[in-house]
Amino acid sequence: MPHLQYTGPDGVTQRFLLRHRITQIGSSRDCHLVLQGPDIAPSHCTLEHTAGSFKVESSSRSTVFFVAGKKLREHVLRHGDVMLIGNVEVTFSAVDPPAPAADPESAARLQIDAMRNLQRFSELLARAESSLDGLLSELIDQVVALTGASKGFLVLTEGERYAIRVARGLDRQPVDDPEQLLSDKILREVITSREPQIISDALNDGRFQNSMSVINLKLCSVMCAPMIVRGELIGLIYVGNNSVVNLFKPSQLEMLRVYATQAALSIKNAQTLGELRDESAGLQKRLDQVKFGQIIGACPQMIDVFKRVDKVAGTDINVLVTGETGTGKELIAQELHNRSPRAKGPLVTVNCGAIPENLIESELFGHIKGAFTGAVTNQVGKFQAADKGTIFLDEIGEMPMQLQVKLLRVLQDRQIQRVGDTRTQPVDVRVVAATNRDLAKEVQAGRFREDLFHRLNVIDIRLPALRERGNDILLIARYFVTRYAREYGSKIDPARPFDASAERGLLRFAWPGNIRQLENHIKKALVLADGPSLTARDLDLEIEVPGQPGPVEIANPEQILPLAEARELWQRDYINRVLALNSGNRTKTARDLGVDPRTIFRHLEKEGEKGAAPR
Repeated sequence: MPHLQYTGPDGVTQRFLLRHRITQIGSSRDCHLVLQGPDIAPSHCTLEHTAGSFKVESSSRSTVFFVAGKKLREHVLRHGDVMLIGNVEVTFSAVDPPAPAADPESAARLQIDAMRNLQRFSELLARAESSLDGLLSELIDQVVALTGASKGFLVLTEGERYAIRVARGLDRQPVDDPEQLLSDKILREVITSREPQIISDALNDGRFQNSMSVINLKLCSVMCAPMIVRGELIGLIYVGNNSVVNLFKPSQLEMLRVYATQAALSIKNAQTLGELRDESAGLQKRLDQVKFGQIIGACPQMIDVFKRVDKVAGTDINVLVTGETGTGKELIAQELHNRSPRAKGPLVTVNCGAIPENLIESELFGHIKGAFTGAVTNQVGKFQAADKGTIFLDEIGEMPMQLQVKLLRVLQDRQIQRVGDTRTQPVDVRVVAATNRDLAKEVQAGRFREDLFHRLNVIDIRLPALRERGNDILLIARYFVTRYAREYGSKIDPARPFDASAERGLLRFAWPGNIRQLENHIKKALVLADGPSLTARDLDLEIEVPGQPGPVEIANPEQILPLAEARELWQRDYINRVLALNSGNRTKTARDLGVDPRTIFRHLEKEGEKGAAPR
């Protein structure tokens, strides 16, 4: 490497490497090269390094120097020139002194060092906290140190264009004006051939001697290796020394090729990871934009629901949440509670359809000791437990008629009476009820009290079925993939979780079980799927079409059927799925579907399932 050599005050010969574009020489401690002597000014002269040239110039008219006995104020140095600055002789060398011939043991140590550095670089890549720019700078620093180059560059390509990503010198510092130090001719040669190149004497190389960039840069020694991943050229590693002829050897080019291969893999992986992180962050940002508390939705129907919840939450008005099973009625109740002044109080949930009829009064209002057989202690009911908070009465349509009278009295008087007690106790609760039934029809049929219906239905919030929500289905499905993929050890890519068939199936399936059913489909698919993305088959969104060889995707546009046959096919599958959701309960299935139970019996007869008594 170019350097200045001089003898210090202690008589020891010292070398000063010329690493900077401009080197200040003088007696001041602020100078790059500090020389001591009676005739040396604080800032005596400057040495300017341009491509292939080193020029010394006095800092003022009085600070001269001598070369070959001549008094000078400026001079272009040549290899071996001796300058007399004050009383100090400074020798300029364009090259390092010849190194002693390396013995086999030294060469082996060099290879071992190279492999250790490569291993260290690989370990750095494995650390998630390391930035790509920092890793690439470390890579170029290692290449420069191992090859003895004066500078190294990492160039990224895109088609025929390229851009310098890292430019470093031997001192591990960024290189000034890196674009001015690269030969466009040499870069184009490597990009075109996709083969590593070693140019020991570019000025005398027939391929480059007429290149203006080589002539202007006065290049002497260059190595350049392509970075290729699966046939794709993503960049180049370029190292050079503008003063040394025949510096680089084929063994060093082979080492550079290995480093370039490693760098190519790391850069490509980092770019892919960065894209996935950006896409994941984008998905999360979009998900945050369509979340309302724990509820996900962006369709107009759900936006109307969110607005309604916001308006009602701050009041104590009773709310009736309606919608099919699995549409998220409990989440609406949670949001009504969380956004209300009662948020610091309890939210107590009661599933009116899951409690035996003979116990539901005790569950709701509590009982005293001895009120009935088994009542060995006083029991606090759900209404008392929800005092100063909210009580959510889920499946209110399943409540027995005799209990509806008592509930109506509680809503009117805001007092409860425990089973077996003669006293009433005040309660301060906000009531949110929910049902998947049409309570207006239940009132007409005499199965639900009209006065209780009107007392509960002060504000009605209707949740749309999942099949009515369009692309919300995909938003919710992606959320479930993100939520459960890590828990189940799935290899599904959360950024691209579904292939085209899965998205079509998700959007075209009727989802009789709504969000709860969608969640179960996603969980099952994450456990059983083998590919990087879920397919319609993984999600069980394919059906058997009579007379067709094998499964065909639901509503597959390529499978054209007569309208009557398609309608019958869809209806059969839909009834079977609702029966499955209701554990084979035919009466409940008929009620859910709004049909006569005989319709379900006829359906089962066609399916060949006879003999079971209705429940």
